[in-house]
Parts: sequence; C-alpha cells; structure tokens
Amino acid sequence: MIESPDRLIEPSDFPGRQGRLAFAYLAASPRRVERDQLADVLWGEHLPEAWQTALNAIVSKLRRILDRAGVDGASVLEASRGCYELRLPEGTWIDLREAVNSLDLAEGALAHGEPSRAWPAAAVASAILRRPFLPGEAGPWVEQTRRELSQLEVRTYDTLAGAWLQAGDAQAAIRAARRAVELAPFRESGYARLMKCQLAAGERAEAVRVYSELRDLLQESMGLSPAPEVERVYLEALG
Repeated sequence: MIESPDRLIEPSDFPGRQGRLAFAYLAASPRRVERDQLADVLWGEHLPEAWQTALNAIVSKLRRILDRAGVDGASVLEASRGCYELRLPEGTWIDLREAVNSLDLAEGALAHGEPSRAWPAAAVASAILRRPFLPGEAGPWVEQTRRELSQLEVRTYDTLAGAWLQAGDAQAAIRAARRAVELAPFRESGYARLMKCQLAAGERAEAVRVYSELRDLLQESMGLSPAPEVERVYLEALG
C-alpha cells in the first residue's frame, strides 16, 4: 500500500501479485537491484521465456502507480546498467525500515538505562512487525523475510520486557517476555528473561513453573537440559 497526502494506493491497485511483490522487494532493498535478481524473486525456477519483456511491463505499470501517488514514476523508479533502484522522496516512511530503525533506537536506549525512550520506540517496532508480511505470497525471498521479521519481533518483545523492568513495571515486563517465549519457544534466553521478570514481581512459583515447562520441552523434543543461564535463574527462584 502507498499513502500520499491526496491519494491512497491499495494492494488491489497494483498490477497483480508480481507487481506487488516487485514493489515490496524494491522498497525493502536499500541498494540497486539487478534485473536478474528481481526476476528471480518474481518467478524463481519458472522464469518465462520472454521474462525481460514481462519485467519491463511490470516496471512500467509500477511507474504509473507511482504517478498516481503524486510522484514522478520515471525518476523515482530508475533503470540503468541492468539494475533498478527505487528512489522515493526524502521523508518517505517505509514501514519495514521504520521497524528496524525503531528497534535499533529502543535497544540503544535500553542499553543506556533510558526505559522512557526505549519502550515507545519498541512499541512502534512491535506494531509494525506483528502485521503479516505479504499474506498469500510464497517464494524464497518472502519466506526468508518472514523469518527475519519474526526474529526482529522477538527482539522487540525482549526490549519491551527490559524497558518495563527498568521502569519498575514487572507485570508489563512479564507480558512482553511471555510473548517473546511464545514466538520462539526453543529460545532459552527468552525463558530466562521471563523468569527474571517473574522474580522481580515476586512470583517465584511461576518462575519455577516456567523452568519446568522449558525443561520438559527440551527433554521431550531433543533430549537436552536447560542451559546454565536458565539453571542459575531457576536456583534463584528456589531461594
């Protein structure tokens, strides 16, 4: 979707799934994209015989979409030396880039002990990252991007948990840490963080229960025991 001061371009306005996918790839890429690379994202192993003509047609349609959004499509979507580059006007807000920037800001603020700066930035990242990425689409790039965004979302909830803990709101920290565990159930550091939040809230029994949950999960799925980091928090919970 593209939103400008006087125009809203809906996903259905793009030239089919390949147009939506091409625009998403170009918008997400901070660099010039080779034609072959973009074609691989669009068609993968099923590259049409006249793929260059088909790709030119898709790019032409995207330029017309950009014209409708109030910018000069020919200059914004530039082609040269076998590459494409999407050069959106200064100040353009791209949600995925904003999520990464907000998370970086939040993690930096948390590291400096500034929870009042960390949690709003992490909340922005969380609001963006929990949206589904290109629902209904498939392919290596889409799947890889979804995995990367899922990892970023886990980091976001880790940061929220840390920020709320620094701010003295243990219950909010528990909710954020629990969400991180739900998103990455085999990530042991997430359990350790959740248990620390529960200890900060005085919930020792809950921390012991979370440890037992992890121990059973690891034993049943991989025959392993929790890492020393988790064991230390568990012993603290036992007093």
